[in-house]
Amino acid sequence: MRVKRGHNRVQRRKKILALAKGYYGTKHNAYRIAKLQVERSLAYAYRDRRQRKRVMRSLWIVRINAAARLHDLSYSQFIAGLKAAGSALDRKLLADLAVRDPEGFADLAKLAKKGLASKISG
Repeated sequence: MRVKRGHNRVQRRKKILALAKGYYGTKHNAYRIAKLQVERSLAYAYRDRRQRKRVMRSLWIVRINAAARLHDLSYSQFIAGLKAAGSALDRKLLADLAVRDPEGFADLAKLAKKGLASKISG
C-alpha cells in the first residue's frame, strides 16, 4: 500500500511557515523559499547568541571607561586599581553602577586610586 505522508507533510510545512511568520514577501508564504530563509535565520540566531556575549562585554568596557575617565583614570588603570585593592566586582556590575549609581562608582574610583597607589609604593 502506498504511503502519502499526508499528516506529517502538513505538520512539517505548518511548522516552517509558522517560523517564517513576519518575513517579507514570498518568504513568509512560499514553503520552499520560507524553508531556506528559516534555515538561514536559525544559523544567524545561533551565531549571534555567541556574538552577543562579546558585544555586551565591549559595551560594558566602554561604559566603565567613560565613567572612569570622569575620575581621571583610564579603564586599564581603574581595573588594575580595583584588582590591587582586592575588589571582585565583574564588568557587568561595574557598568551598571556607572550608569545607575555615579556616587557609588565614585567611591570605587577612589578605591581604585588607593589600590594603584599601594601597587606603585608596594
